[in-house]
Amino acid sequence: MENKVNVPSFRELPRILLAVLFIVAAIAVSLWILRPFLPALIWSTLLVVSTWPLMRAAQKRLWGKRGLAVIVMTSALLLVVIVPLALAVLTLAEHAGDVGEWLKTFAQASVPPPPGWVEGLPLIGPKLAAEWQAIAALGADELHARVTPYAKDAARWTLGKAGTVAAFFLHLLLTVIISAMLYYKGEEAATGVRAFARRLAGPRGEQAVTLAGQAIRAVALGVVVTAVVQAVLGGIGLAVAGVPLASFLTALMFVLAIAQIGAGPVLVLAVAWLYWSGSPVWGTAMLVWTLIVGSLDNILRPLLIKRGADLPLVLIFAGVIGGLLAFGLVGLFVGPVVLAVAYTQLAAWVSEGAGEREDSSAT
Repeated sequence: MENKVNVPSFRELPRILLAVLFIVAAIAVSLWILRPFLPALIWSTLLVVSTWPLMRAAQKRLWGKRGLAVIVMTSALLLVVIVPLALAVLTLAEHAGDVGEWLKTFAQASVPPPPGWVEGLPLIGPKLAAEWQAIAALGADELHARVTPYAKDAARWTLGKAGTVAAFFLHLLLTVIISAMLYYKGEEAATGVRAFARRLAGPRGEQAVTLAGQAIRAVALGVVVTAVVQAVLGGIGLAVAGVPLASFLTALMFVLAIAQIGAGPVLVLAVAWLYWSGSPVWGTAMLVWTLIVGSLDNILRPLLIKRGADLPLVLIFAGVIGGLLAFGLVGLFVGPVVLAVAYTQLAAWVSEGAGEREDSSAT
């Protein structure tokens, strides 16, 4: 018997079209209503997905009590993520004016000529020494005229960001509350997402959800943990060497490391300031520490990413940088997730086509 395919009649098409439009409109209105909560919901989802294995381990050690595990994980989330992030934002806001004044004072000082070892550096030594010498040849007034616009822009930008501190802390509070709810009902939420993906795209949809979770954990392990380690180690070096505004520079290093720029620029400026201020011993020690901290990008991050997901490192890095440029900070996670799912689904589709060709040639 031939299989009959149920094709909707012409009279049923308007009903189907109206039903689809109603569902789309309902989803759009729901997202519009939830718009103030979406940033906190996205960040809560990313945090819970990244730390879900830790939550299961905590529940196992706490006699299987989910409530106790939720309390422990929420407290750990506050201590490890929320509180340091809040302190970093407060530090940036409090020192906004100090940065501008420090840059102005820096511009009014005279720049000494470069030490002899600078020209001996491989590859960049001669060019760096020439640029340094050109800046040292400028008078105090000329140097002040060049640096002052950048100082004003930096202070204005930082003060502008500080104006949204209240909204930022509100989002942090919502993130903690939603994270606790997701920790408590994580299995139900995951089952719903998998059911929706299965209904939408079959087995491949469910596979896409699994890949998304792996990509989120890979980025959380590789990018965020590396940024925290670099910022902490760099901040310790700045504090020990006596560099001013060490807390502000530590927060700045964390932001730059998250943005895939790294802590190197801040540490290099600290080394230059130490030599400039007449502390060559501390400058040399800080230079060695800068090389150690800067090399963590090439050692720690690949190892952590491989532990989170068995995906090409180039794919993860492209997703992190491209997502950051396209969607802002949340793009750090959205970019790798989209690329990982697209890459895996495309590879599966290509391999299925190759298998069908082999079967047809064999017959």
